[in-house]
Amino acid sequence: MSRLPEARLPPRDCRLDALVRGEPVDAFAVLGRHGEVIRTFQPGAHAVEVIDSDTDVVLGALHDHAGDGLFEAALVVSAGYRLRIHWLDAIQNIEDPYSYGLLLGELDLHLFHEGRHRELARMMGAQPMAIDGVPGVRFAVWAPNARRVSVVGDFNLWDGRRHVMRRRVEAGIWELFVPRLATGARYQFELIGADGNRCLKADPFARQTEAPPGTASVVAALSPPVAVLAHRDVRQRRDAPISIYEVHAGSWQRNEFGNGASPNWEQLAERLIPYVVSLNFTHIELMPIAEYPFGGSWGYQPLGLYAPTARHGTPDGFARFVAAAHAAGLGVIVDWVPAHFPADAHGLRRYDGTALYEHEDPREGYHPDWNTLIYNHGRPEVSGFLIGAALQLIEHYGVDGLRVDAVASMLHRDYSRKAGEWVPNRFGGRENLEAVAFVRELNAVIAERCPGAIVIAEESTSWPGVTADTAHGGLGFAYKWNMGWMHDTLQYMARDPVHRRHHHAEITFGLMYAHAEAFVLPLSHDEVVHLKKALVAKLPGDAWQRHAGLRAYYGLMWAYPGKKLLFMGGEIAQEREWNHDRELDWFGLDEPLKLGLQRYVGDLNRLYREYPALHRGDCDSRGFRWVIVDDTANSTFAWLRLDPDGSSPPVLVICNFTPAVLGRYRVGVPVAGRWCEILNSDAAIYGGSAVGNVDVIVADDIGSHGQPASLCLMVPPLASLWLVPDA
Repeated sequence: MSRLPEARLPPRDCRLDALVRGEPVDAFAVLGRHGEVIRTFQPGAHAVEVIDSDTDVVLGALHDHAGDGLFEAALVVSAGYRLRIHWLDAIQNIEDPYSYGLLLGELDLHLFHEGRHRELARMMGAQPMAIDGVPGVRFAVWAPNARRVSVVGDFNLWDGRRHVMRRRVEAGIWELFVPRLATGARYQFELIGADGNRCLKADPFARQTEAPPGTASVVAALSPPVAVLAHRDVRQRRDAPISIYEVHAGSWQRNEFGNGASPNWEQLAERLIPYVVSLNFTHIELMPIAEYPFGGSWGYQPLGLYAPTARHGTPDGFARFVAAAHAAGLGVIVDWVPAHFPADAHGLRRYDGTALYEHEDPREGYHPDWNTLIYNHGRPEVSGFLIGAALQLIEHYGVDGLRVDAVASMLHRDYSRKAGEWVPNRFGGRENLEAVAFVRELNAVIAERCPGAIVIAEESTSWPGVTADTAHGGLGFAYKWNMGWMHDTLQYMARDPVHRRHHHAEITFGLMYAHAEAFVLPLSHDEVVHLKKALVAKLPGDAWQRHAGLRAYYGLMWAYPGKKLLFMGGEIAQEREWNHDRELDWFGLDEPLKLGLQRYVGDLNRLYREYPALHRGDCDSRGFRWVIVDDTANSTFAWLRLDPDGSSPPVLVICNFTPAVLGRYRVGVPVAGRWCEILNSDAAIYGGSAVGNVDVIVADDIGSHGQPASLCLMVPPLASLWLVPDA
């Protein structure tokens, strides 16, 4: 293994000068081994030697002839080699990144280009792996219009000249294997865009990031997919009880963890999960946990769709949180945002110097409401990127479902735009056909790969078939938020009781369409934020009346067709509007009214789960029958919840939304005999006035309200009653 004469070196290639200057160049064409010449770029090194990769025997020295960090020599090297680099204070033995051939397979590239690759979390980004027995990290990033892409980080002094990547022309993907790099390393991509500008970008496929305001990505291992959860398909079917506790992880509790900091996943598992279990909810819904730069967006402007936010710890910590929830019998739903992304410089905006993830035309690519950029769902690589992120949450972290944010803004090209501010579709219409196709594909892929996982749409328009199957022309969602029900009923509850008789339809109208879709009834964070008031603060009257009214309203909601969702704080009658920078007002539990409401919510969830008639017909029109729909004078309603197959007893629901006691109030029921009061929101244990009925009431053979029998009841003020026939 001898060094060849210097004359054997080719003349200085102009591409080497371009490399030194940091200009676009095919680094693989000039670095590494080419025939008998070995060349490496190591600015700042004192010396570089080539050593045998098996024996560490020195095969020869490389020389920096121009003093610019380009070391080269003509050497006869018949086997594998490594580089021994002498730095000022260290000696580094490392494989040459430019000695490796193509890294990504043709099938991977083809599937990515077509938007059909379903394992992008394992293909793209930073992948710790061994190649030819050498540990390191394989990097891959999509930037088809970039003139140069480099991976930079602490490991190369953030110098974009040191690790220039190889471009795979067929898919526009750049790749590089960096030997000996380990998990935990910070990195970004330095790009020279199509416009010639140089920029630093986070990895769109990063599995971990540093905590904001830092913007670097972090090399992280990808754990194996979780096992398919037993009975997931059973507990999440449309005839199953689903009651969801919506949580902003950073502000549920803060002070208990010291310094007012956001809790980490371990602390949330220790405190939040037992609390939600104690209230008998079936699911936790987390507001977006994908990494996001601006805390004030609450996660709804994410940039790292593949990375759980570092605000609460590591990706493994999040996985353990999900596992702990499952062990406690809770499902986990995550808010997910595939509609738009923020315009932060380190993010997706003009990623390779062009509108890559977004639309070029601002009439399609800019969202005026949120000052964000809109994904180009018609581009296969973009739709594949989004579906891959959804699958990672479900398959690798084991979440049980996604709640998709801002679906209405995706479906309509003219959403929040005036005439002339939007581009019609190819047929001249307002429907966003590309986004519709994306949503259908998303739901079809999840249904096929993740049986039992649910996808919920936040969709506020009358778009037909949101929860209809994709095979029958629907969008394929499992559920849709019932925004109309939420708006009408909250408006009704905010009225003075004396005026409610004139607005009876705000309660009854929702039943005109309650089974047009499979609905979730949402009392979400959106209803308790700045200028909207907390739930209890929306209601009229003194403190007792407001709490009684809220209990009555919850009694209506939990007995109304549809799955249930309550934002944190609603169970303790939080008085102040929610603020993401402070924790809930737990001190309020010193008050009996708030402690009573918390107990009441737990009992609502328990009864909702225990009585099949209250949940099996949530999405089936056979599960509901009006009994009293027209008592406007008393602002009172009564209905039956029914098990669609008739195998379990009905539940009679009565809601009185006036502060007057209704004595000897007759209500029709389907069977005579003994009936039991299973819930009275006016009970003393809930903070009520204890007006009600004895444990057992006998229904007479007196027909009423179209029923063959009837009960004569004492109906408490501002209250809900639930009764069942005595078995």
